[in-house]
Amino acid sequence: MNIVEPIRDVEKIEEIHSYLLERNKRNALLFSMGIYTGLRISDILKFRVADCYKRNYNIREQKTKKPKILEWNPYLYKEMEEYIQGKNPNEFLFKSRQGYNTPISRIRAYQIIKNACNACKVFDVGTHTMRKTFGYHHYKRYKDVAILMDILNHSSPDITLRYIGISNENSNKSLKGMKFF
Repeated sequence: MNIVEPIRDVEKIEEIHSYLLERNKRNALLFSMGIYTGLRISDILKFRVADCYKRNYNIREQKTKKPKILEWNPYLYKEMEEYIQGKNPNEFLFKSRQGYNTPISRIRAYQIIKNACNACKVFDVGTHTMRKTFGYHHYKRYKDVAILMDILNHSSPDITLRYIGISNENSNKSLKGMKFF
């Protein structure tokens, strides 16, 4: 199992999004949805066009089976509105080119994210990178681990901080600060 990291540099996030947007709007939206919602890829791939008509979303997380009702981020909502123009409401948002109205696979989502990130010189990535990126930047902005823990459906603050790479970041800072001679 590979360890994936959040994308800590906001300029790199913008670069990856631009890279994807130039090539495929669906893939750019996939990336945006991951970094703006903090949802797992298994939940993102279940969305249909009709789910984007409302200002909020209501899902039952596949992994935890917990319900979640949250508002769409306004920047994400604007991107979704543009993307769904003229699409069938029953169509999967991240429709595969393989078969009739099926979403792309988790493997395909991984390939899309990994290829775009690697092209922009960002490595150690996977589908959880988007979720971790959301968590990392949410924590850096609001410093409220309790809210983030709730959004990510984690059971403890320690798990949340370790998941988003803050624990490791703090450990590395403290190691660099050590000096004996």
